[in-house]
Amino acid sequence: MAQKIKLSTIAETLGISTATVSLALRDSPLVAGNTREKIKEQARALGYIYNRRAASLRTSRSGIIGVVVHDIMNPFYGEILKAIESELDRSRHTFILSNHYDSVEKQRTFIETLLQLGGDGVIMSPAIGTPPEDIQLAEENGMPAILVARSMDSQDVPTYRGDDSYGISLATNHLIGLGHRTIAMIGGTDQTSTGRDRYQGYVNALRKAGIEVDPNLRIPGPRSKQGGFEAAVHFLSLPQKPTAAVCWNDLVAIGLMNGIARAGLVPGSDISVTGYDDLEEASIATPALTTVWNGQTEVGRLAARALLDRLAGSHEPDGIHLIKPEMRIRQSTSPYRPRI
Repeated sequence: MAQKIKLSTIAETLGISTATVSLALRDSPLVAGNTREKIKEQARALGYIYNRRAASLRTSRSGIIGVVVHDIMNPFYGEILKAIESELDRSRHTFILSNHYDSVEKQRTFIETLLQLGGDGVIMSPAIGTPPEDIQLAEENGMPAILVARSMDSQDVPTYRGDDSYGISLATNHLIGLGHRTIAMIGGTDQTSTGRDRYQGYVNALRKAGIEVDPNLRIPGPRSKQGGFEAAVHFLSLPQKPTAAVCWNDLVAIGLMNGIARAGLVPGSDISVTGYDDLEEASIATPALTTVWNGQTEVGRLAARALLDRLAGSHEPDGIHLIKPEMRIRQSTSPYRPRI
């Protein structure tokens, strides 16, 4: 029944023009605020449902933005998404969310579906192995793409992420400053720009301090709390007996600390641990986690703003836009103490 209600019906009941009703329902500033609210209230009372598809035919815009990331269960992406949502809300855009779990095929299906729905644009943290053609598919069909968290060497589209190399160097230098010399790096993969940059930041900090880089002190792979917990067994059995660990992210660090505690050692005292991202959970972990703020809120806000600006006709410069990370020192790190 609601779909049969027309703009003209609302206009007739209020004694105004259909054009005024249409503008009000699209939040146009051409209609006074109190009039807009009155029209919206009447539309709700009559059961009117805004027909986005019909509107898109008139305006060539659907108001739909696609967002695709690795896994929304990771709070890092949740914080980016919250910032994106807040920015899009200001312009009355609706977003559709998808997780690709690093499946290029799943990501491509989402982009194709978004194009079929007439999506205005897409914000994406590209899956491992994303071919340039998938970005071009969106761009060449009038759906601009903005990248977040991960960059692609072959694509010069606007990309927003933290300066991962610099950020991990902050964590590594912090541990070096506390006297640690045998420092492991746990988690991540060289298959992503994030993984490569973070490992390079770790390597650069060690070399600058005159510490030999031991590839055996790198434990790649873990990116979750479970992964960090399971890595604790490997970490504690390393013959080099590391006294500290730089972790891929906060989730890995918290999992590692749990594994260290399970083994009868005290994280933050017997072994120093740093995380990355400064998630909400970091400050309330036991011990409170020393970590690096990676600017995910800024990443989301700036990416959404850049996409909206492109849709409005202006163009944010292409290429990588880095947010400068900041150190957050808490209780999970302490001066070097030899492991007995």
